[in-house]
Amino acid sequence: MTTDPLRTRSLVLDAAGIPLSALVAEPEHGEPKAVLLAIHGRGMRAAYFAGPAHPDTSLLTLAADLGYTVLAVDRPGHGASAHRLPHGQLIADQAATLHAALTDYARAHPTGAGVQLLAHSFGGKIALHLAAHWPADPRLPLLGADINGLAQHYAPGAWDRPDDLAGGGRLNWGPLGLYPPGTFHAARTLLTPVPALESRELATWPARYTALAARVRVPVRLTIAEHEHWWRLDAPHRAALTAAFPPGLAHLVTAHGAGHNLSLGHAARPYHLRALAFTDDCRTRPAPTPATTGASVLAAV
Repeated sequence: MTTDPLRTRSLVLDAAGIPLSALVAEPEHGEPKAVLLAIHGRGMRAAYFAGPAHPDTSLLTLAADLGYTVLAVDRPGHGASAHRLPHGQLIADQAATLHAALTDYARAHPTGAGVQLLAHSFGGKIALHLAAHWPADPRLPLLGADINGLAQHYAPGAWDRPDDLAGGGRLNWGPLGLYPPGTFHAARTLLTPVPALESRELATWPARYTALAARVRVPVRLTIAEHEHWWRLDAPHRAALTAAFPPGLAHLVTAHGAGHNLSLGHAARPYHLRALAFTDDCRTRPAPTPATTGASVLAAV
């Protein structure tokens, strides 16, 4: 791994009794502008955001250099929680567990203006649930959500493909030239088995997307890679992605020269810079009105 070990450290968080392993990078001087909670996709781990093949692809070090803390957590069923949760958790339960882990981190570390979600693929489902059910807490407000590699309707046959370097090549990667040399060798260290519960809710995702999006009250930026093959992305389906949110809250952009695993490719740094610029914008907006006062991330949709 090429991430600067002086800027990135490992830790284990207590998520209401569940140990979650994580990577964290913090600004070298002073308190952070905000905390980015980075949520990885299926079959990967938190090091997805750490630049495993080239330092230019690391969200952790770039964001820390620009004054943010990044907390990249191994989702429930991965890393330190794999033995405790061998089958993983459903989406709502993962959201609650990640929020508990974030709360544990915030007890002993400054969080600046609040929390920004940055999520990839399946992690975007968790982020959308978090955004829809974030509790009203002035000590840990939610600023916004930046989600890539996620849409509403799967492309025909997409979820039947294996989550590995071979069987899922076209879906997960796109053209090989989109990635730095050594990426596919380095990516082998990121791969983990997909917990069984993560497949249980695939068929219900289109309806859930609509229900969750309608509840969100913070700005959302959706990024779709130019070479994205997991999702149905014709013009009507693209329009429906933002229309599901309250008016004016979400916008959709295309990451040119990128495949599904956006944060591992040559397009990673431009994407991360735009995501951080979006975070800066979210910090300057008025505080959002919660969808439901006292709403909980434990709520199920």
